[in-house]
Amino acid sequence: MPQIFHHSTNTISKVSLFGAVFFAVGFFTVLAMLDRGSYWTRQNQAVSQPVPFSHDHHVAQVGIDCRYCHTSVENGAFAGIPPSATCMNCHSQIWSDSPMLEPVRQSFATGKRLEWTRVNDLPDFVYFDHSIHISRGIGCVTCHGRVDKMPLMRQAETLQMRWCIDCHRNPEPNVRPREEVFNVAWQEPPGFEATRVHLAESYNVKSMTSCSTCHR
Repeated sequence: MPQIFHHSTNTISKVSLFGAVFFAVGFFTVLAMLDRGSYWTRQNQAVSQPVPFSHDHHVAQVGIDCRYCHTSVENGAFAGIPPSATCMNCHSQIWSDSPMLEPVRQSFATGKRLEWTRVNDLPDFVYFDHSIHISRGIGCVTCHGRVDKMPLMRQAETLQMRWCIDCHRNPEPNVRPREEVFNVAWQEPPGFEATRVHLAESYNVKSMTSCSTCHR
C-alpha cells in the first residue's frame, strides 16, 4: 500500500505539537504578567479627583493627623471621606479665594457632597474592616504606602488577593505599637523583633486564611 502522507509530515506534526505547548506557556505567562501589571491593578497610578488634594502638603508639611479627616477609621469598617465642612474648617481662613478650591466652597454652600474617586477600591465581594487592622497594630503605610510623600494620592499596593493572603499568612512582620499606627514615618528601632512577638501576642494577631475572612 502506497504511503499516504509525505515523510516530512512526522516532522511537521512534532514541530506543531511542541510549538503549541510553547505558545500556550507563553500565552499564559503573558496573561499572568498583565494580571499583575499596573494596567489592571492601577498600582502607583494617580487618579483624577474633583480637587487635586495633596497628602504630601497636608500630612508632611502641615502635620495633619489621618484621623482628623478619616474620622471613622479607628471604629468603623470604612475610613470615611471627610465632608466639605471639614475642609472649610481651615480653608475658610486660608486659601479662601483659591480657584482650585471652588468645588469645595460650592459643596459647602449647597450641601452637595463632592464625588471623590476611591483610590484603594476593593471589589464589592471583598469584606475589609479598617478598625480590625488598626486594633491589631497594622500601620496605615502597610496598605496605603507613604501618603506623606504623595502630591496626588495613588494606590501603593496591588490590592490583589495574593497580596492580602501573603500578609494574612504571616501578619507578625507588619505589627507595630498601636500608638504608632498613624505615624507614617515610623521606623522599627534596633532589636524590635522580640517586642513585635510580644505585641502580636497581646494584640491577638493570628494567621487568618479562611475564605470567609474576606468573603462573607
